[in-house]
Amino acid sequence: MANNIKIRPAPGNWTVRAGGAVLGESRNALELTEGDYDPVIYFPRSDIAMAFLEPTDTTSDCPHKGTARYFSIVAKSGEIKDAVWSYENPNDDVAQIKDHLAFYTSRVAVEEV
Repeated sequence: MANNIKIRPAPGNWTVRAGGAVLGESRNALELTEGDYDPVIYFPRSDIAMAFLEPTDTTSDCPHKGTARYFSIVAKSGEIKDAVWSYENPNDDVAQIKDHLAFYTSRVAVEEV
């Protein structure tokens, strides 16, 4: 694993909300820290209401994690474009985040409850 990436179980119960709806809640989330960036909470896909997510054509590449695929959130208040990402086939060093989703906290609420 890249020296600057650490993955651990996120202690507690985590929730994600967008557009007035709860998209998911998990006691099995992971916390990924990378260098000086704020920690990112990765939710197991099985704990998220996938019916609210629409895959997009957007991707991005990270030399440490691999290629991220993005999703928009379909909310009553409107679409929240590319607010969610997932590493479908992450690099071996970060394989723990496979089948997990992360959310831009500038667009949705990710909170420990």
